[in-house]
Amino acid sequence: MQIGLFGKANVGKSTFFSAATETPVASGNFPFTTIEPNVGIAYVKADCACKHFGIQHENELCINGTRFIPVKLIDIAGLVPGAHEGKGLGNQFLDDARQAEVLIHVVDIAGSTDIQGQPVPVGTHDPLEDIVFVQDEFDQWFADILKREWDKITREIDQKRAKLTDGIAKRFTGLGIKNYQVHEVLQKLGLISRNPKEWRDSDIQTFVNELRKNTKPIIIAANKADLCQDLDILKKISEPVIPCSAETELLLRKASKAGIVNYSSGDEGFEIIEGKEILPPQQKALDLVKSVFSKIQSTGIQKILNTAVFDSLKFIVVYPVEDETKLTNKDGVILPDTKLLPQDSTAKDLAGLIHADIAKGFLHAIDCKTKQRISGDQKLKSGDVIKIISTLSRG
Repeated sequence: MQIGLFGKANVGKSTFFSAATETPVASGNFPFTTIEPNVGIAYVKADCACKHFGIQHENELCINGTRFIPVKLIDIAGLVPGAHEGKGLGNQFLDDARQAEVLIHVVDIAGSTDIQGQPVPVGTHDPLEDIVFVQDEFDQWFADILKREWDKITREIDQKRAKLTDGIAKRFTGLGIKNYQVHEVLQKLGLISRNPKEWRDSDIQTFVNELRKNTKPIIIAANKADLCQDLDILKKISEPVIPCSAETELLLRKASKAGIVNYSSGDEGFEIIEGKEILPPQQKALDLVKSVFSKIQSTGIQKILNTAVFDSLKFIVVYPVEDETKLTNKDGVILPDTKLLPQDSTAKDLAGLIHADIAKGFLHAIDCKTKQRISGDQKLKSGDVIKIISTLSRG
């Protein structure tokens, strides 16, 4: 699972990354502070299966029945208009973005940075421009890939060497796009039976726009929301959008680590640890945090990560175990691991994710909640605890 994090310079992208992963990165008020992509581990949150069984277990990723599930977060190099033409770090940006399954676009919703990422007074830049230019960059990137191969695709189809779906999907394999995704878009737009020779430029553009939305979904992280003069602007954004304050999240994580406050990402408040002496500058910072919560309820960072994985990608959480009665692995650890799988994944898909050999020797699986045997094509549900029975072990 890889989540791409991007945005123009100085919108708080690196602060978002640091807050989500607790990984310090360079930041500064000039373009391309991020040159090489930073990679860190963030966490999405879900109810742990221990709640269903009413059991206690020691696992640093389960806190009071909430399971923290690791995902890879890639902080992609700075973006400027014309990236699809190679401007700025455009080629590198697109190559890094290619690896991500879902993208988080950090936007300065307060309008305090211009289109090039230079600081301007709050409210003097329209953040909607940033969202439109990014969508255009991605759409043009997809369109360029297809247009430069279009003549070859039409010849392959004419000569019966390829079907339309296969011919197009082949050009997008580098972006991790599958045949069925291309087929779904062609069918949705009524282009599946159209001879590609009859396609107009507008047909290609409409197709790539829809393909981009389906295969590289974007979540808008409306950062600096606490500084925004009118949050009604969020209603004008068509993509999923969540107000956030990356600086507030980073401050709270540092305060929590220092033993000053009790706070877990996603909470709608914090508690100062009893008996802790708070210095005047710390109290001032915590008062600012309270004002942020009063405006946007939470820092938004956790909600954005969860929305990316569970709403946009529609992934589910499954707990594989080796002992269906004790819910343990071979070392006796209770509910040791979690796996994120696409919706409609089967028991055999889970086996393949664990190890190719286990999938190869797959016999059946056991649903540990119902104690029933299930087949390889049984679709799994989020929260399932599954034991795989296979003729082949790992390694």
